[in-house]
Amino acid sequence: MQCMALRLATYYKAEDIPSLPGSNVFYSVEMFQALQQAKGFRPVLLVAYEGTQAVGKLLCITRRCFRFKLFFRETYVYGAGEYFPSSFAREEIFRELLACFTSSFKDRSFLLEFRNLKEPLFGYRYFRECGYFPVRWMRVRNSLHGNRIGKWMSESRKRQISRGLKSGAEMDVARTEEEVREFFMLLRRYYSSKIHRYLPDIKFFLSLSRQSSEHARIFIVRYKGKIIGGSVCLFSEKDAYLLFSGGMRKSYPLQYPGVLAVWNAMAYALAHGYDHFEFIDAGLPFKKYGYRDFILRFGGRQMSSRRWFRVGWGWLNRLLVKFYV
Repeated sequence: MQCMALRLATYYKAEDIPSLPGSNVFYSVEMFQALQQAKGFRPVLLVAYEGTQAVGKLLCITRRCFRFKLFFRETYVYGAGEYFPSSFAREEIFRELLACFTSSFKDRSFLLEFRNLKEPLFGYRYFRECGYFPVRWMRVRNSLHGNRIGKWMSESRKRQISRGLKSGAEMDVARTEEEVREFFMLLRRYYSSKIHRYLPDIKFFLSLSRQSSEHARIFIVRYKGKIIGGSVCLFSEKDAYLLFSGGMRKSYPLQYPGVLAVWNAMAYALAHGYDHFEFIDAGLPFKKYGYRDFILRFGGRQMSSRRWFRVGWGWLNRLLVKFYV
């Protein structure tokens, strides 16, 4: 039986996206809508069709960056796409999506990146053919099955959670626009000194909070009525992903707001039957990395993964390919 040729479609506006299969939050219309609202971000959805049936999709996110006194654009994808029943193999569909992604954005963005890959070897051949190079990256993932979350968590982390709650800190979910705005101001101050992390503007968070689906939640930590910490968590299939978190630890050291901000999201995921809790960015595999040390005390497991990159300067990209491959 001869397969139909794949057809690719590109969607630039959420209202133009037809009803599509899939349950992965990173390729969802809800995520597209939230990013579409955020200043400096431009989402694009690539969809592969076999006949009239969607068989794969890729959500591409372009954002303006300012680093080292330079402005540039980067375009990235979480994972390597979402796929549906087809006469084509997943990697064949991915090959077409990757080729389209690369040709569409290589001249518009200085940096192209595929991050948070669950299968490190998936698409290896096609990444190489399109001129990408791999960099080792770390993932930290907590199992929420049974009582493992408490079994592997450090005793010091358990004491901090207990002390923070006993001191009067309260964990909750943001329910109003005012709470989201107050939390955002806190998060913006927290991330202002972290040059390696980005923060979308307030419209992204407001869009997530207004959605009625179970794809996203904004968690907050209060003390005497004031929001002192919080986190943003995405939920996809049976997994939870921590996207952002922060707390006023210097102003409220006895309440451990940063710790409770993470624990609030983890406790919610555990109570609602999710299987795993993953921190979205555990960083490069350096021996000393403060954020990774912080999240590992919640009992997660380190896993080696990779990210694929392609830079806009041909000579530099060729040099990096020789170095990393």
